Parts: sequence; structure tokens; C-alpha cells
Amino acid sequence: MSDVLGATGLGKVSPALERDALPSPRSTVHPLLSYPSETLSITAWPDEVIDGLGVDPRSAYVEEFWLGVLGPSTTWLLRRLAASFDEHPDGFELPLGDTARALGLGDRGGRHSPFLRSVNRLVLFELARPTGPDALAVRRRLPPLNRRQLTRLDPDRQAAHELWQAERGRIPAEEDQRRRCRHLALSLVELGEEREAAERQLLRWRYPPPVASEAAGWAWERHTSALHAIPGD
Repeated sequence: MSDVLGATGLGKVSPALERDALPSPRSTVHPLLSYPSETLSITAWPDEVIDGLGVDPRSAYVEEFWLGVLGPSTTWLLRRLAASFDEHPDGFELPLGDTARALGLGDRGGRHSPFLRSVNRLVLFELARPTGPDALAVRRRLPPLNRRQLTRLDPDRQAAHELWQAERGRIPAEEDQRRRCRHLALSLVELGEEREAAERQLLRWRYPPPVASEAAGWAWERHTSALHAIPGD
């Protein structure tokens, strides 16, 4: 294995990980990180451009395109972090052992364990960055795949991605924002939030008040209509 020194001076990166990860050419090669404590402090990594144009880790885009690049364990970890951000937008403590077991990755283990390899892949792909010895800032939205990452997908997926880009280019920015806000609002009410609580959460995610109000109302009406349509209710 080759030694890789970074700001923290920790760890080694195996040739296989360097070869398989394929970060963007401008990416910095990071050391493999390990954490001595039982928890990791997670905060959001704000980015005006990616937060505006990116996709939610739980979106169909991530499942269809990012999954083949990140791998299932890292994708599930991102989705778990996204769900925790919903409840704790200002940050939270991530129990490493419990999280590793919840993802089916055994205990957290050493820096070469499956779980910590997933954490390190977040850093490698610039979806997270260390902010302290036991702290990590994580993106709440993911950018579209770059050209080099797209080469990891099979031809059918690459063609599907071209169609996705063409379709997205035809949707005005305001309409795209409205659709994303409605999708999140519906997820919130289906998880048990009342309309007002869903709207407050959308505002915390910095959606404009008119967009958040419309989305919460739309989601609540759709949710309650579906409940009334269930026989016996």
C-alpha cells in the first residue's frame, strides 16, 4: 500500500481504493481516516451552488446513478445521514458502532473496516470533509455525476443520464424547486408530520416561504385524500 499524507497525517490508501474510487481530477487524495472516539460530530457542509442544483441523497437520481459509483454501503450511509439531518438540521452525534451495525457492516472496526471505508469514500468523493479529529461536515445534497464518474456506468445508464440531463434542462429553475419542495413535503407528512410542522421544516431548509407553504398544502391534501380513499377508514 502507498502512504498518503494529508492535513491530519493519518493512514494509508490502498492501490485498489485509489483505482476504484475515481474522484474528479481536481480532487485531493485524502488519507484513510480513523476515529478514536465512539461518536462522530456531523454538521452540514453548505454550498450555495450544490445546495441549489444538487439532489437529495434519497432521490431516484442517487439510486439510479450515484449508487454505481459510491457503492451500496456508502449510499445507505448518506441516506441515513440525510434522515438524521431532517430531525437535527444543525448537526448531531453519530454513534459509529451502532451505525455500522445498522447498515449491516458489523462493528466499526479499524480504518480498513467496511464501515470506515464507507466514511472515507464520502471524503474521497468530496461529499464530506473532516472538520476536526472527531468531526465531519457532510453535504446535504449531491451534485450530478461529472464526466469521469459517468464512465463507471454501463452504456445504458450513461444513456439514461443523458436523457435525465436533457429533461432537467427543459424544466425552469422555479418549477424544479417547486417539484423538489413538494417531494420533500410529501415525505414529511407521510412520516407523520402535520401540515404546519412540514412547512416549518421546509423553511428551515431555506425554501422560500411561498414555495414552502404551497408544497406543504399540496402534500397535506394529497396525503389526506389517500387516507380517505382507503376502504374501511
